[in-house]
Amino acid sequence: MTESNKDQDITLRIAQQPGADELLARSPLAALVGMLLDQQVPMEWAFSGPYTLAGRMGKDDLDAHEIAAYDPEAFAELFTAKPALHRYPGSMAKRVQQLCQYLVAEYDGDAGAVWSDVSSGAELRKRLNALPGFGTQKAQIFLALLGKQFGVRPAGWREAAGPYGEAGSRRSVADITGPESLAEVRAFKQQAKHAARAAKRAAGQ
Repeated sequence: MTESNKDQDITLRIAQQPGADELLARSPLAALVGMLLDQQVPMEWAFSGPYTLAGRMGKDDLDAHEIAAYDPEAFAELFTAKPALHRYPGSMAKRVQQLCQYLVAEYDGDAGAVWSDVSSGAELRKRLNALPGFGTQKAQIFLALLGKQFGVRPAGWREAAGPYGEAGSRRSVADITGPESLAEVRAFKQQAKHAARAAKRAAGQ
């Protein structure tokens, strides 16, 4: 994906589905789309989405130019066809198109160019944060994923990724390397939700 890791054999275990994980490992756009879909659905469902989408488009990879120019209604149908690609397929189809349109306008459709020439973690975070659908947290998580599993490690990348960049953490998809770590990350997320609810209840008393 970058000069530092393009010859590396990257093996992922995020989608928990060989074909989907293989696509994520070789396709920068698939990885970005998976991260975009990763909200309000199980992580493995979100990250298997790019593989399912590519199959429905009759391709073995996603192409930003093709998606950006796709008829919006027809593209939404690719998401809503059963089984749906997301809990909110219509809105997510729109977000994926917006992401690809941005990549075409800013990076000539090359998703990997978002991080291929960055000189610092701060710059990478800024670029990711500028992507449609990528808020601060999503940008930090994807930055951590790039550093931990794709070998994209510009100076200060862990700091730019915030707590998600911590070595040995089990906070996000960046830390998933198999079923065991998936369960650990899911448990962490549940604990965080319970703590947030408890704090909200306490504040309301």
